[in-house]
Amino acid sequence: MTRILVFSGSIRTGSFNARLAAVAAAELARLDADVTHISLADYPMPIYDGDLEAAEGQPDNALKLKRHFCAHQGILIVSPEYNAGVTPLLKNTIDWVSRVREQGEPPLAAYHDRVFAVCSASPGGFGGIRSQIAVRQSLSLGCGALVIPETCTVSAAHQAFDESGNLKDERTRGTLTTCCKSLIDKARTLT
Repeated sequence: MTRILVFSGSIRTGSFNARLAAVAAAELARLDADVTHISLADYPMPIYDGDLEAAEGQPDNALKLKRHFCAHQGILIVSPEYNAGVTPLLKNTIDWVSRVREQGEPPLAAYHDRVFAVCSASPGGFGGIRSQIAVRQSLSLGCGALVIPETCTVSAAHQAFDESGNLKDERTRGTLTTCCKSLIDKARTLT
């Protein structure tokens, strides 16, 4: 089975993006992926600072997250949008994981030899697409990761989920399924 890691760049209570991550994890499992769904709340880290890294080394939670990345062929990140960009939590996570190296490991090992997908949800009309642009840039240009073009954006997120946490709109569900299938298909080519 293809192993897929799923997480949201928001840990806020009631986060639309955390809801979308849960829906995506369920969809990936329905499509026969072996899914690990985590919360970044379980991996607190200081804001990345080169001087801090030099003085104190790499945080244990950065190493744990890097190992999670490396244990999966695919990673689906659900990216909230703050001020037309990426959340500090998600950017900090990407940065710390990019810095972590174990003995004999090449730079950016967590971003190579796996496939990434980026989705988003927002109460606004753009569905968080602007945050996706920033995340895609960090992943592909900054870290050398392979990011699939398929995505899912959920606009009017405050109205997008039913009482059970599922997406109401059939078209949006379809784009999420397409994204999940593509992630699994491309990740399978790496196994």
